[in-house]
Amino acid sequence: MLPFDEALRIALDSAHKLGSERVDIAQATNRILAEDVESDIDMPPRDRSVFDGYACQRQDLANELKIIETIRAGMPPKKTIGPNQCAKIMTGATVPGGADCVFMVEFAENPTAGTVRFTGEKTEDNIRPQGRDIKAGQVVLRSGTRIRPQDIAVLALVGHAEVLVAQKPKVGIIATGDELVEPHSKPSPWRLRNSNSPQLAAQLESVAVVVTDYGIAKDTTDEIDRTFKKAASENNVVLLSGGVSMGDFDLVPGILKQNNIELLFEKIALKPGKPTVFGIVSRASRPRIAGKMPATQVYCFGLPGNPVSTFAVFELLVKPFLYKLIGHDYKPPNVLMPLDETIGRKVTLRREWIPVTITDAGTLRKVEYHDSGHINALCGADGLVCMDVGVAEIPKGTIVQVRLI
Repeated sequence: MLPFDEALRIALDSAHKLGSERVDIAQATNRILAEDVESDIDMPPRDRSVFDGYACQRQDLANELKIIETIRAGMPPKKTIGPNQCAKIMTGATVPGGADCVFMVEFAENPTAGTVRFTGEKTEDNIRPQGRDIKAGQVVLRSGTRIRPQDIAVLALVGHAEVLVAQKPKVGIIATGDELVEPHSKPSPWRLRNSNSPQLAAQLESVAVVVTDYGIAKDTTDEIDRTFKKAASENNVVLLSGGVSMGDFDLVPGILKQNNIELLFEKIALKPGKPTVFGIVSRASRPRIAGKMPATQVYCFGLPGNPVSTFAVFELLVKPFLYKLIGHDYKPPNVLMPLDETIGRKVTLRREWIPVTITDAGTLRKVEYHDSGHINALCGADGLVCMDVGVAEIPKGTIVQVRLI
């Protein structure tokens, strides 16, 4: 069995970035930047008032001040502040020349209709200086950034109404197995509903990809081969679930090899997920459909059929790979928390991921989990805790890293 870290390295090293395209920022959320983004202006573009108040010279705070104008946000000041003068100013408005502080309206009284006096003991400047947040020409977002809503705001601020992003990989999903029926059908006692394909499609929603579900391929060489050829001709990545273990009808690895796919690994030291397969095929040998020959390499993952295994391998291996394909260094969400009970196991040959829940006391507790077919166990889990190769027990109270799911 290949160590998991080595399998991940092989997969990531095999991922070659796809092309790029420009999109409107309204369609850019969750996409991956393919360029550095610079600001075309200072932010703020001028000195701005932090509060509603009065802009004046600090040396005159003890004096009665003449109000010479009112400045609204979005309007330029018309006058310069001189001795014993001030301007009434609104939050976000440009501070007039000559003023070096703004005192809040809460600390003002008006002796006459045209004057004001500061009633506080002291005040901060309450001015946001020009360029304090962003300088013109400054790189505000780096290539490889996954664009979040707050990044959309920054793109808008610096004038990038269109942005260069990585192309969305096309991902095809195939479920294999005579025992499977579609979710809308009620299975007989010896069959199961296909839960892997909907699960994978849902997991893929977190990544900027285009997903096509090719349905269920029965356990025959012809049907799996035909379905795979179609998926491989239309996608950058093909995810097959089931048919990768050691049984008489586990046909996927052999079919991949028959399609000139080089399998870079076929078994990894991971629980759940041991019989995971990964391979690549170059443009020259990529399967054709009706004479079509796509211009890029295709990547194939054969995932175990048990749904917990499929879920885990996607999160641990496939998701980082997909992000690498679009130029993003994926960092999974992790937190450190103590165990509220000892976790143990007998066999330590593989890296194992244990589903846990976060208690009200801020500790981790193992959820009831039978085996890799027990998918509803993950519905009550907040994350996964890793037990590495050779580790038989993690004592109660140990602070461990939990990978949030």
